[in-house]
Amino acid sequence: MNASASRARRPRRASALAAGTVAALLVGLSACGSSDDSDSSASAASEGASAGAFPAKVATKFGEVTVDKQPRRIVALGWGDAETVLALGGQPVGASDWLPFGGEGVGPWAKGMYDKKPELIGTMEPEFEKIASLQPDLILDTKSSGDQTRYDTLKKIAPTVGVPKGGDQYKLSWEQQTTMIAAAMGVPEKGEELIAETEKKFEAAAKAHPEFKDKTITIGSRTSEGFGVYVGGTGRIDFVERLGFKNNPKAEAQAGEGFSVSVSKENLDMLDADLTVMTPIGIPATDISGDPLYKAVPSVKAGNDIVFDDKDISQAFATDSVLSVSYALEKVVPLFAEKVAK
Repeated sequence: MNASASRARRPRRASALAAGTVAALLVGLSACGSSDDSDSSASAASEGASAGAFPAKVATKFGEVTVDKQPRRIVALGWGDAETVLALGGQPVGASDWLPFGGEGVGPWAKGMYDKKPELIGTMEPEFEKIASLQPDLILDTKSSGDQTRYDTLKKIAPTVGVPKGGDQYKLSWEQQTTMIAAAMGVPEKGEELIAETEKKFEAAAKAHPEFKDKTITIGSRTSEGFGVYVGGTGRIDFVERLGFKNNPKAEAQAGEGFSVSVSKENLDMLDADLTVMTPIGIPATDISGDPLYKAVPSVKAGNDIVFDDKDISQAFATDSVLSVSYALEKVVPLFAEKVAK
């Protein structure tokens, strides 16, 4: 649970002033027309993407969204949305950097895929005026809080593909994300190909490691605020379940609407499983591995735990995009195998 995401469980309301400013800015932009920079960016955005079949329709929690023609200026705001656009051959002109990576706002698995650095947009509180100034013809917010006011403000700027039904609070798989974005971009076949290729990688990993089958696993993290564990319906749990693991049943029993549950220091035995995997967020890894109470957890005491101290690995695991999961499979599966084989 990174600091940005943990705050996502308390949706914020966009102010009426912000909405009014956006509306006024849109009028001004319409009067000005497109700039030369807009045209060059638009050309880059469409490069590598087929014309597709339009109008394209995408089902969301907020109703069906229609994209009338090939989007040429995409703003990708959701967690992992920008990486997914890149994987599908597009070039976002604006994007949110959730983890944050800095630079172009994407992980090392997407390094070099941008032709031009996008304008970086805020995460929990995106700058609606900045978004409008980019003159997008499509906004993506597929892995997001699902806040109604956020969506209502964005759709005044451009057609917005928000979360699907049941996708509130970032509960969206990389498969759903890829399918929705591919549809909106008019390249559904490309999306299907990427999903099929990635699923084959998961199947190969699971087949190569039958020892994972039905083993219980805890996927947790620690921030400055304390410990927590992730629950079903989230990318991290989907990742390990595809490999054959079963999520910690104690965590599942406490699951609510959020993507995780807090664990008090007095109840750290809740982290116990056949394999316990922890991620430090905003703290040193040693704050977990060196904690006496953590070391007393049965699985940890037995040596059946992993504390990620490689930032790239933990971020790939957290991002859960069609690009990052392949990187995570390559790096994480050997670590799992070493511990489960003990």
